[in-house]
Amino acid sequence: MSRRPFEPRADRDLFVLPLDVRPEHIDENGHVNNVVYVQWLQEAGTAHWVARFPPEDRENRSWYGVRHEIDYFRPLLPGDTARARTWVGDVQGARFDRYVLIENGRGEVCAQGRTEWVLVDSASGRPMRVPAWMCERLARA
Repeated sequence: MSRRPFEPRADRDLFVLPLDVRPEHIDENGHVNNVVYVQWLQEAGTAHWVARFPPEDRENRSWYGVRHEIDYFRPLLPGDTARARTWVGDVQGARFDRYVLIENGRGEVCAQGRTEWVLVDSASGRPMRVPAWMCERLARA
């Protein structure tokens, strides 16, 4: 089944993170290994969080990725440059989906991912509702 790349929502902040394609990312098939893409989904979400919220707003809160889904379109090869473009979906209580497009240096989508994130109170380890002010800061365009 052929999937189409995600389209970033016009009403969402789009965060861009340059990615390093390092020699250790290349597997025996000569392209970036699938496991690296999961790591990049995590890095894109974390970088967006850190960029939009000062330490005092992140204090006592953490995000847990509870589900990852990835579609692969074309390989990233040794020497390629890459970037992740990410944005958040609609918040539902303590959860939201984060979308990530991984593109090569020519802007072609190599992979896309969707991660379900849950906001957790660091002290109790329990999920907590995403506050409205946090939703606005993550989602604003």
